[in-house]
Amino acid sequence: MGLRELTDKLEGLELLDGLSDRLAGVVNFAVGPAKSLLSGTWLEHPLHPLLTDLPVGCWTGAVVLDLFGGAAGEGAVQPLVAFGALAAVPAAVSGLSDWADSYGGERRVGLVHAAVNVTGLGLFTASLLAGRRARRLRLLGLAAVSAGGYLGGHLSYARGLGVDHQVFLEKPADWTDALDADRLEEATPTLAEAGGARVMLHRRGTQIYAISDVCPHAGGPLHEGTVDDDLCVTCPWHGSRFRLSDGRAVRGPASAPAGVYQARVRDGRVEVRAAR
Repeated sequence: MGLRELTDKLEGLELLDGLSDRLAGVVNFAVGPAKSLLSGTWLEHPLHPLLTDLPVGCWTGAVVLDLFGGAAGEGAVQPLVAFGALAAVPAAVSGLSDWADSYGGERRVGLVHAAVNVTGLGLFTASLLAGRRARRLRLLGLAAVSAGGYLGGHLSYARGLGVDHQVFLEKPADWTDALDADRLEEATPTLAEAGGARVMLHRRGTQIYAISDVCPHAGGPLHEGTVDDDLCVTCPWHGSRFRLSDGRAVRGPASAPAGVYQARVRDGRVEVRAAR
């Protein structure tokens, strides 16, 4: 059985759902207002992948020095392992925060991904006090985090978890018909289509705002959300919040901005084009 087939079987393990759902609820409750911080909303880039580089790099370096560094590298092994263990904590917390907003097969694989990485963390931490068994524990720890890295890569590259869901959307570059202007009610998020692109329109007085209807976090329909007095729309799926004026994410879990359009009324029709 290949690695992909094994991962597909993990996606179908429904027996993990009970534990996954309960744990996700606990994580989201514990994270609370820190969701934007842990998601990387402030950075406009997912935070978890950045944080994982530190522990993986430290632990890999420690194992390489342990195996090939000789006496010259011996003194750096323990500090690298210890620093990697410390760096793994915020990486794990940010990863759990992202994972708690996943569903189905993604959530099942993510649970195993987390469990394997926690096992790796435990093995590296135990190696700090293991004496002669330390090298063996470090090798097992590196094997564990490598397996976890494979599963994490599957979640990102095969399942699209954490990927901007607007990145491959076509956006009309020229003025394109979207909606009959009479159908655009005051202060009501309205779904329109322009050249195959889903666009959320919102009229406030004479001003018409146009933003991609596809939430960049997980593809949620923004027109089903609410627009507040600050002219920000909240996604109905996970609560990400975006400014209508420039699409910027002001609350996570989204980190990427939503695409914005220019809008005008011409001959009784609302027309939009991608903002330049």
